[in-house]
Amino acid sequence: MLPPTPLPLFCAILLCLPLALIFTFTHSTSSSSSSINLTKTNLFLPPTTPLLQPQINNQTTANATIPPPPQLPLDEEDDVSLFALASRVHPSPKPIKKLAFMFLTTSPLPFAPLWELFFARAPQNLYNIYVHADPSANYTTKGFGFGGVFDGRVIRSKPTRRHTPTLIAAARRLLAHALLHDQSNSMFALLSPSCIPLHSFSYTYRTLIKSRRSYIEILKDEPGAYDRWAARGEEAMLPEVGYEDFRIGSQFWVLKRKHARIVVGERRVWSKFKLPCLRDHTCYPEEHYFATVLSMVDPRGCVPCTLTHVDWNGGHGGHPRMYMESEVGPELIRRLRKSRPRYGDEIASNGSGRRRHEEDPFMFARKFSAASLHQLMSIANEDIKVERVQAMAPSTIRKAIGAVKDQTSIGIAKVASNMAPELEVAIVKATSHDDDPASEKYIREILQLTLILVDMLARVLLRCPNDWEKPVIG
Repeated sequence: MLPPTPLPLFCAILLCLPLALIFTFTHSTSSSSSSINLTKTNLFLPPTTPLLQPQINNQTTANATIPPPPQLPLDEEDDVSLFALASRVHPSPKPIKKLAFMFLTTSPLPFAPLWELFFARAPQNLYNIYVHADPSANYTTKGFGFGGVFDGRVIRSKPTRRHTPTLIAAARRLLAHALLHDQSNSMFALLSPSCIPLHSFSYTYRTLIKSRRSYIEILKDEPGAYDRWAARGEEAMLPEVGYEDFRIGSQFWVLKRKHARIVVGERRVWSKFKLPCLRDHTCYPEEHYFATVLSMVDPRGCVPCTLTHVDWNGGHGGHPRMYMESEVGPELIRRLRKSRPRYGDEIASNGSGRRRHEEDPFMFARKFSAASLHQLMSIANEDIKVERVQAMAPSTIRKAIGAVKDQTSIGIAKVASNMAPELEVAIVKATSHDDDPASEKYIREILQLTLILVDMLARVLLRCPNDWEKPVIG
């Protein structure tokens, strides 16, 4: 038998080449699909999934524990895929807009009962809840879990640690899950476990949904700003983030949908902020990244303030003052409500066109000690009255109706119930219409306001005792 000549061998190789290409393409496609195939069904951990994941050592030892690594992994492949997908969602929310409440925690939620009261009166089609819970912490403490409105709302989370960019990554992870989960999410509020609501859900919803801008504190000329910018090295942030671009702000913000998409899709500035710091005492990446990015990209689209009240007088170790149980009372809540945020670097309103910001109230407040829960619940049940529907701004309704050229008359009907304080319901009666088409944005506003009114009317007419026995903090 003659040995094969080079020509038949070459032909055989050519015949096998397409098969090899097909195998390589299908294998790579299936691998990449498995890393980015994120659906609504796997965005959340199953309610029965334990958050405390056991660590396994290569050596089999009884009760062995592994100390945490000095540096936590960042920008892993699954995060990159998650952020890429989230940045490509539809830029506009669906007509019935929702608030996304995002809790970033490394501990159980001590004020979960208070938040239960807050959401008890809220129409379920107007909000979503997301929890990023550090999987290295223990959430099985008796009485503190993720039940009630938080049940099944824990996203796939990763460990976080102070003085590292892991807190930035966790917040971006929350935004990404919220964007992918529900297209109706319009505003995204980042909250800590020590945060409490200062108003009722209806007041919070109306205030945030009507805003055309994000609320994020953006400060430029703060003491120690240069040391914070140079925390990774004198020129480590260059050229992406010059010192003139560096900003400082509160870790807690409320972002519009368009800004949430920008933040999760951004990689240039993140490439600098994810670098480890040389000194912990000047390293607070979560207070710098979001303010810097949005200041560089869309400063006019942001109200440069935070809506989460915090008191730095008496704070220590980079932590603000914590309100203790003995300090908590109706007077404190009223004082926090009357306070107004600081807007960027301005010291006081001087008629320069920023006086309109004085209308912005704080929506949330921190830090409260876990021991103050009992007192806060007492205030919510007895001393702090339910915000009445008259606060639903008849002027806002008139503006919306007027924009569609309706001749309207607004009456107030008082509905009495022996299980509740008086509830003032705004009743809108349209009497005539012009031929001009109505503006879509005002129609949406009318629909949103009407949904809330109908929900509250239904609760009265059905005489649900559970809704009226415990007035919501408002």
